[in-house]
Amino acid sequence: MRCSLNLLVSAMILAAPATALAQSPRFNVGTPLSQEEIKSFDFMIGPEGKELPPGSGTAKEGAAVFAKRCEVCHGQNGERGVLRRLVLGSPGKPYRGPFKENEKDSVAYYPYATIAWDYINRAMPVPKPGSLTHDEVYAVVAFLLYRNGIIGENDVMDAKSLPKVEMPNRHGFVPEVPVYPPEPKPSWW
Repeated sequence: MRCSLNLLVSAMILAAPATALAQSPRFNVGTPLSQEEIKSFDFMIGPEGKELPPGSGTAKEGAAVFAKRCEVCHGQNGERGVLRRLVLGSPGKPYRGPFKENEKDSVAYYPYATIAWDYINRAMPVPKPGSLTHDEVYAVVAFLLYRNGIIGENDVMDAKSLPKVEMPNRHGFVPEVPVYPPEPKPSWW
C-alpha cells in the first residue's frame, strides 16, 4: 500500500508543472474569444455560393500561391504530400471514383466546389489558418480544380463561376436514411 501511495504522489508531483504550463496565459487556454473572433466563425459557404465574397483567381495564379503556401504539406501540385493527396485526376481527365478511404480528401471527392473554397479559406494553411486573401483562396481552388481535371487552366473562379462548376462526384453521395423508419399507420387510420 505504501508503495502505491508513493507512486501516486510522485505522479502528481510530476504532472503539476505540465498542468500549470498548459493553463498559463502563454497558450491562451481558457481565454474568452472576442466578438470579432466569434463573428469570423459565424458564416458558411453553401452550395449555391451566395455567401462567397468578392475576389477571383485562375489556376496559373493559384500555382504560385500553392507552391509558396501549400506545397510543403501537400506536395508538388498536391499529388504526393505528407498530409493529404489533393489531386487524383489530371488536367482534362477528372477522376470519377470510386473513392477509396484515403482518397476522400481529394478536391474531386467534394460534391460542390464551394466546399473547397470554404474549407481552404477557414483552415489553410495549417500554421496560420485563415491567412490567405480571398483572391488567393479563389486562385488555389482554381489550381486544385484544374489539377484534378475539372476546369481549364485559364478559367477564372469567382463568386459567380465557382458555384457553377460541375464536380465529378456531385451525385456520388447517398441520401441520408433515417435510423428508425417511420411507424406504419394502423389499418384503421
